[in-house]
Amino acid sequence: MSEKTFEENLTDLEQIVARLEKGEVPLEEAIEEFEKGTKLSKELQATLQKAEQSLTKIVNEDGTVTDFKTED
Repeated sequence: MSEKTFEENLTDLEQIVARLEKGEVPLEEAIEEFEKGTKLSKELQATLQKAEQSLTKIVNEDGTVTDFKTED
């Protein structure tokens, strides 16, 4: 079984939120869903932070990598 993509995890999180917002989930199941949602949220946040760190690097002509800086 392969690891889910960012988009698949985001869809799963959206479905969990929708079920919990309806309020029709038994308490025990709601707690489990909340825990799953929290875990997914943390994983998604970590993926986004990693992507941001990758995208803020510049490869120079000589092959070295430096941080991308914007002028304020």
